[in-house]
Amino acid sequence: MSALFHFNSLLIVILLTICTCAYIRALQPRLLDRNKVGFLGVFWKAARIGERLSPYVALSCVAMGAAVLLSE
Repeated sequence: MSALFHFNSLLIVILLTICTCAYIRALQPRLLDRNKVGFLGVFWKAARIGERLSPYVALSCVAMGAAVLLSE
């Protein structure tokens, strides 16, 4: 089953995208800042979410990690 059709997998993919984009922007800001519109703008927006809501994103990652470990 694709991650798009399984809700837990979709949440994991979204959280990992946010965390990865925020990390890439911390290392190489020019890489994401030049693509603010279009399809690649989604990654810039994910990086902004990761920067501004970092405590909540971190708690969500910990909660999702615990849910994955306890579900299997």
